[in-house]
Order: sequence, then C-alpha cells, then structure tokens
Amino acid sequence: MNTLLVYPEYPDTFWSWKRIMKIICRKAAFPPLGLLTVAAMLPAAWNKKLIDMNVSELKDEDILWADYVLASAMITQKESAKKVIERCNKLGVRVIAGGPLFTTGYEEFSGVEHFVLGEAENIFPVLLGGLEKGCAKKVYTSGVRPNIGSAPIPLWELINPKDYVSLSVQNSRGCPFDCEFCDIVVMNGRVPRVKSAEQFLAEIDAIKKTGFRGGVLVVDDNFIGNRVKVRAMLPKLIQWQRENGYPFTFSTEATINLADDEKFMDSMAIAGFDQVFLGLETPSSAGLVECGKSQNKNRDVVASVKKIQRHGMHTAGGFIVGFDSDTESIFEDQIDFIQKSGVVVAMVGLLQALPKTRLYERLFKEGRILDACTGNNTDCFLNFKPKMDGKTLLEGYKRVVGIIYSPKEYYKRICTFLKEYKPRGKKSKRIDWVNLRAFAMSIWHIGITGSWRYKWCYWKTLFVVFFRYRKAFPEAVALLIWGLHLREIADTISKA
Repeated sequence: MNTLLVYPEYPDTFWSWKRIMKIICRKAAFPPLGLLTVAAMLPAAWNKKLIDMNVSELKDEDILWADYVLASAMITQKESAKKVIERCNKLGVRVIAGGPLFTTGYEEFSGVEHFVLGEAENIFPVLLGGLEKGCAKKVYTSGVRPNIGSAPIPLWELINPKDYVSLSVQNSRGCPFDCEFCDIVVMNGRVPRVKSAEQFLAEIDAIKKTGFRGGVLVVDDNFIGNRVKVRAMLPKLIQWQRENGYPFTFSTEATINLADDEKFMDSMAIAGFDQVFLGLETPSSAGLVECGKSQNKNRDVVASVKKIQRHGMHTAGGFIVGFDSDTESIFEDQIDFIQKSGVVVAMVGLLQALPKTRLYERLFKEGRILDACTGNNTDCFLNFKPKMDGKTLLEGYKRVVGIIYSPKEYYKRICTFLKEYKPRGKKSKRIDWVNLRAFAMSIWHIGITGSWRYKWCYWKTLFVVFFRYRKAFPEAVALLIWGLHLREIADTISKA
C-alpha cells in the first residue's frame, strides 16, 4: 500500500514567518507533527511519503503514486486543503482526512473517503481494521480521550529537518481552563493528559538522532496544565540536556499563573526553555470576566510577565479586541498594556468565533454569527456581529497593530524586554554559520537597504544591546529579524 501524507499550505499569517525564511535559511517554521505521528501508526510494510506544501510542491505524480492520500490541516489551511482534495478526486485517488480543520467542520468537505475526527490513537487502528476488511466507514470518531502514552515516536525520516526553523514534540494534551473563545477543550478536553518522562525523553532523543540542533517547540495546549507531572519530568530533562551537551532550546505555551511558581520557572530555564507564549488577551477586567479567563484576573499581569522574563524566558503573547464589553478606550489601553509588558512578539487579533466553542454557541443563539471563521484572527475578518460598531472596531484594531509594530515602538519594546531578561543557568544559544548569515542578512535588509526609520532604530538598538545587554545579543538579533515579518503583517492589516 502506498500512502501519501499531505500537509496543505498555510496562507501568509502572523505565525507563518514567510518573509524571513530566506534570511534564516529555512523553508517553513514548523513540521507537521500530527502527520509524522500518524505515519508511525501505519503498518510498517506500507510505503510512506510526506509532502509538506509549505516546503515543496505537491505534484500530480506524487498523488498518482498513492493508493491513499492522508491530509491533515488547521482551520487556516482550509482553502489549500480543499484544493488538495479536488486534485485527488480528479486523479481518482482516495482521501483520508483528519486534524483540527476536519474535526470541527468536516461537514463542509466533499470528496473525502474517510474522516478521522479527534485524536488518532483510539480511532486510527479501527479505521485501519476497516480498510483491511473492506468495510471502512465514512466517519470515525471516539468519545473516549486516549492515553497519549500510546502515541508512537514520529517518523522523522519522512522530512528534512533542515527545512524547518524548529522541530516539535508533544508532552501533554488538554487544558484545565475553559476560555469561551478557545477550541482546545473541544478538541483535547479539560483534563491534561501527560506522557511519561521516559516517553518524552525518547522523543527528544529521536529528534537528536536526526542531526537537528536548535529550537524545539513543545506543542502542548498548556505546558503547565498538570504541573505535578511536568515538575517531576523537568529534572530528568535537565540531566538529559547536560549529558547531551544542550543540543536544544525549547519554547512552549502556558498560562500566566506560571509566574506564581519561581522554582518551576527556574527548572524550565535550566532545562533550556527560553520562550513561552502567553494568552494575555486584554487589560480589561470586564473582558476577562466575559471570556472566562479566570487565571488572568485579580493579578498585575504586566508584573507577572516581567517575572517570567527575569527567569530567562522570552514572552510572546496573544491579545484580543472585539469582546462585547470592549469600549473605544480598549485600543489605547491595549497599546499601553503591550508596550509596558515588553512582549515583543505580540499577536493582536480580532475576536473570532471558532466552531463548536462556547463563544460560537452563544453567538449562534443570539443570531450574531455571520460566516464561518478563517482561523486567522489577524486578517480583519469578522465572522460575527460585534457589539461595538464594526467600522470603529476595525479601525481601532488597525491602529493598535500599526503603532505597536512601528519601528520606534517595536524597538522600544525590545529594550523594555531586555531590561528584565535574565538568563538563568541554561547554556547560551549556539552561534553557527546560519546565525552569522542571518545576522549579516539583517544588516543588509534592515541596517543598509531599509528605510531610514528602520535603519535608525536598528542601529540604535544594536548599539544599546552591545553595550548594555551583550549576553542577550542573539535574542536581540532574532527579534530584530522577526520584526521584518511583523512589520509587513502590520502593513497588510492596515490595507485590509
């Protein structure tokens, strides 16, 4: 049996980083971890090939080689996924589809032979049994959350690790919180399920064997969802890093209450965690109550962010405008909130009602749903009728993004972050030819050929970093390079 695994193309979004791939000598940000894991569930005797359309072109001969095409996608990949399915249908090749896009909206898709809705560990073996017996069903799902300890090690041999900025690993699924707008609970539940330390380290070891060195994204919904088990794993990860010469730095996603546990943050930093994404959402107390963001309430969020930064971790953050409780003052409040926090990579988005979330169900009952969501909350698309005047909301949103990614404010935020940033015990980042080339390219693209505003802010920031924050020089250069992409995303938003 020949099986082609296809990962559809991402549009140009906040997280695609397409504009800087040539500078950092990579083709895509992250590999399709889900497909690589599913590939490991297929019978060993089957022939397997993976095409990541963000890295290489999907050709007709690739499709015709296959007996089945397995496609997995996020909501933002919807249009590309539809085109893949259409091509397979025209060429007479059967399609099996799974992943978040199909789990929450499979009814939109025709031309798919079999759907795998939900987590694959319990479902995929049943599908394979049906295929073997010739009686496979159209839709496969399960009401039982699987033990993720049964997940196999991904088949890394199906990709070239050098194509990616970062490789990925999963330690847990699920989040104990239930924010109204979030679909994590829909897909992965509220009880975090955690792999054993031995399994997690085996997966890290498998990445090391590929020859890859650098950043590894821990793709957990909330890394600290089950803090007890993760706390027990971190000393073993620290030991593994020491024994293997610290080949990796790690990034992940967590909730702001991470700041409440200093020993835990120290352990993360020593283990090599240098980035964490936080759902900060809004400075409005009414907005936090509205969306059920209980973990952010009754605390000084900016102080909590700075505490995490002082423990050696760069903080990226998600911010939202468009809550029912938002007034016109929210836009200036968000700008002030972001600038004071020193969150350099700030993803500010319009609220979107994702399918099957509590937000979607509430707005549907109120007759306020206008369209399907795009999954990209930075594309100026409103899929529901907001309480605030729509034009006012869009213009205010554009103003927030335009200001925080103006050269002056962006570079000012880098320095605000560096004032707090204190590496704790982890090894410094490796300086290799890729890093040096990226630095040289940043000098050319920003410091020499960029507009005068970019040049001035670029050289001023490098000067300040060199003389005041020299230990954080690699981090500062990375943030300067990321700024190229983020500024262009801001320009795209302003024209939308």
